[in-house]
Amino acid sequence: LLNSHGLLKKHHDSRDSWVAARLSCCCLEIDTQRFAPPDSKQVVSVAKVCGVAHESPSVKRLRLLVADKDFSFKAGQWVDFFIPGVSVVGGFSICSSPRLLEQERIIELAVKYTNHPPALWIHNQCTLDSEVAVRVGGEFFFDPKPTDASRNLVLIAGGVGINPLLSILWHTADLHREWVNKGRGYEIGTIRLFYSAKNTSELLFKKIILDLVNEFPEKIACSLHVTKQTTQISADLKPYVMEGRLTEKEIKDHISKETLFYICGPPPMTDFFSKELERSHVPREHICFEKWW
Repeated sequence: LLNSHGLLKKHHDSRDSWVAARLSCCCLEIDTQRFAPPDSKQVVSVAKVCGVAHESPSVKRLRLLVADKDFSFKAGQWVDFFIPGVSVVGGFSICSSPRLLEQERIIELAVKYTNHPPALWIHNQCTLDSEVAVRVGGEFFFDPKPTDASRNLVLIAGGVGINPLLSILWHTADLHREWVNKGRGYEIGTIRLFYSAKNTSELLFKKIILDLVNEFPEKIACSLHVTKQTTQISADLKPYVMEGRLTEKEIKDHISKETLFYICGPPPMTDFFSKELERSHVPREHICFEKWW
């Protein structure tokens, strides 16, 4: 395995014996300096593709088994994605919960088809058992301590910008389960997800989102928007889906001093809602946003 300086070190778990060998092979094709993060606490780990599925006509979802037991992330963060033989490093937000990594050593990514080389590799060449390397980064996350004040969350997503916000949504659900079942941990407030996409087929993770809404109706609510729907909306989605763009009024109705806002989507959307919130006197430290393209 690579240590924090990008050098090979011994690993004593025989179950992960493939890791050192395969990472050695990766290093023949990927400049090892790219594995040397500026922050020595960051971990680079080999990851093995253990699941591939189409989340939508344009988005492929990957499940990755992460080898290094020291690899961890906070809900909302992304990974640098190193592919043997591909010189360009990818950057993809994690869409799964930190709890899934803790319990199963799995992270999930959902990647839209583009001409960017890492995305092309994922859509055209990646298969089960393909091996890559990953490193966590980013300052866009929700990671409260048990003693922190209870906060409401408003999550605003556009297109594949849902990825880090789904991770945060999963994490809040896990925190709430722990609070309800064990009477400990962080007490989350309410969570409201606003999510806009071109049409219902491009609304990613619909079932996951609605399952969480139905599991915790007193805590989690969602408002889904489609801007270019050409077919009839299915009966199961109709109660949750509105045709037309998400408006600032819908967001402003949820402003309070206890509320944090997380925004991820195309830059014009992110800029618009962050500025509207500032104009409504939401403190800047209560507005978190991530722009990827």
